Amino acid sequence: MTTIPTRDESVVAEHRIKLDENALIAAAKYLDTESPAETVNAALREVAAMFKRREAFDRLAARGAAGQFDELMHKKDRP
Repeated sequence: MTTIPTRDESVVAEHRIKLDENALIAAAKYLDTESPAETVNAALREVAAMFKRREAFDRLAARGAAGQFDELMHKKDRP
């Protein structure tokens, strides 16, 4: 499992990169951000959170496949 630093633990570094301007504009609209830096940082946080949710879902699905929730499925049939 990957450990993701919290906002308080984040380290700021400066990078010079070329960006897809159309993707940047689209992302800014979805993320409601104003500057390119704010948009890129918000997008990076969102991607990291998405993968963290996916890992959690995969763990939950594995528990379901192992039968750990079978008792809950039959709970309504009990007196």
